[in-house]
Amino acid sequence: MTKVEKRFTVSRMTEADAAEAAVIDAEVYTTPWSERSFSDSLKKDCYLFLTVRGKGPEILGYCGLVQSFDEADITNVTVRGKARGQGIAFLMLNELMEEGRKRGISRFSLEVRASNQPAISLYRKLGFCQEGRRKNFYSLPEEDALIFWKDETRADG
Repeated sequence: MTKVEKRFTVSRMTEADAAEAAVIDAEVYTTPWSERSFSDSLKKDCYLFLTVRGKGPEILGYCGLVQSFDEADITNVTVRGKARGQGIAFLMLNELMEEGRKRGISRFSLEVRASNQPAISLYRKLGFCQEGRRKNFYSLPEEDALIFWKDETRADG
């Protein structure tokens, strides 16, 4: 699966992408995934990761999910700092959910830091609804996670 959208190309992450994904994760998060975490996940059928590139070979962003029957937890939504504000996260998540639907997924969940207003706005724009809160879920710094769901089996989405 490779999809070209104007300036960006969305593709499935491969093991060759794992090292670069880990570097980006370390740039963005205080508790990043390792190259091995990405590589190990890519070997399991329940995981799906996508990458986005511009005109060059560099990964600008990636996202992933882990599937359990007809549900999936979106595990990563990451865009390099220099590539933010270009609609990459929106593009990735739309494509990730489309690929998920092809796998029989109808319910998507994710956690987000309570202070991450740009991400919260994006998830709401994509039809996710806040369904709960996990106290002190994140560390470095300690912060609550908001739990969002998108349930495509419900009439109100």
